[in-house]
Amino acid sequence: MKHISLLGATGSIGTQTLDIINEHPQEFKLVAIAAGKNIELTRKIIRDFSPELVSVAERSIANELKVEFPHVLFSYGEEGLTEVAVYHKANILVNAVSGSIGLVPTLEAIKEKKSIAIANKETLVTAGHLVMEEAKRNQVSLLPVDSEHSAIFQALQGENQKNIERLILTASGGSFRDRTREELSNVTVEDALNHPNWSMGAKITIDSATMMNKGLEVIEAHWLFSIDYDRIDVLLHKESIIHSMVEFHDSSIIAQLGTPDMRVPIQYALTYSDRFKFPSAKRLKLEEIGKLHFRQMDLERFRCLKLSYEAGKAGGTMPTVLNAANEAAVAAFLDGKATFLQIEDLIERALSKHQTISNPSLADIREVDLDTRKYVHSLLKI
Repeated sequence: MKHISLLGATGSIGTQTLDIINEHPQEFKLVAIAAGKNIELTRKIIRDFSPELVSVAERSIANELKVEFPHVLFSYGEEGLTEVAVYHKANILVNAVSGSIGLVPTLEAIKEKKSIAIANKETLVTAGHLVMEEAKRNQVSLLPVDSEHSAIFQALQGENQKNIERLILTASGGSFRDRTREELSNVTVEDALNHPNWSMGAKITIDSATMMNKGLEVIEAHWLFSIDYDRIDVLLHKESIIHSMVEFHDSSIIAQLGTPDMRVPIQYALTYSDRFKFPSAKRLKLEEIGKLHFRQMDLERFRCLKLSYEAGKAGGTMPTVLNAANEAAVAAFLDGKATFLQIEDLIERALSKHQTISNPSLADIREVDLDTRKYVHSLLKI
């Protein structure tokens, strides 16, 4: 039986991870969770899964829940995230939090030799060199949960990495894939959150609309699979049936297909190198789909994707700036303090201002992250 610690238990990936655990009670046991501020859902998770350790966002929430569940250990804040990540009874950590706050817990879990099911792409974007070095040093597996990286990971099973010609990430195009830039000037938060294919959290849905989500995935793929940026392409595929592809030197392409359901890659990460049955998953019937559509990505239309390639190639602290500026700008958009098109402008200004640190330490990364957020806030007068 695998014992699981789960960061981001009340979010989209977190709740779908709980679905998988519930599907296979003989195979998985949830021993620790980090759950943020959603008290009602946290209560339900405690009742349904009986975790031994629960971390929440604030001390007041921890104290309130402790009265109701005296047998559970409670923690809170960033320290609580790390406590859950390294919990001694867990042998696999599912990192499903959103944002760079997932970095330190991941590094600490790797040091404790936990297997990592990584859905928190910002961890690799912000500090990919540190994470991969630590994983190699401790001989820890990083198992991708994002559907795109899981697709590549699956396509590479039994293959020799040296034979890869390129990776092809597919992108749905998000809420505004058929709109011109001129049509984006007055879009609302509600418009942006209306994703055509996937049910996700607010931040990642906005990232999908700007195509920053795909940019972050390009950087993540670079670290996970040790592939140069010039050999990572993005293809617009509105049906989200082909989740990604690998092209090999002999011109063969292996693609992983399936209906849009994040529980499938989550389960694969948890069961690797096996595959379990999943009765509730919708089966793909290509005869019903009929056609699949593909378009080349327009990097001028989707500027956030272009900025991501540029930051990734620059390396050092540039991806840290990219991520921090994006998180601050998206939060401002969701709060009504920035327009949709301002997101990319704020990111570009932060990147232009920054002087790259080529081989940053964790302290460097955290300082640059904080300074970037302050800079974006100053531009918005927040």
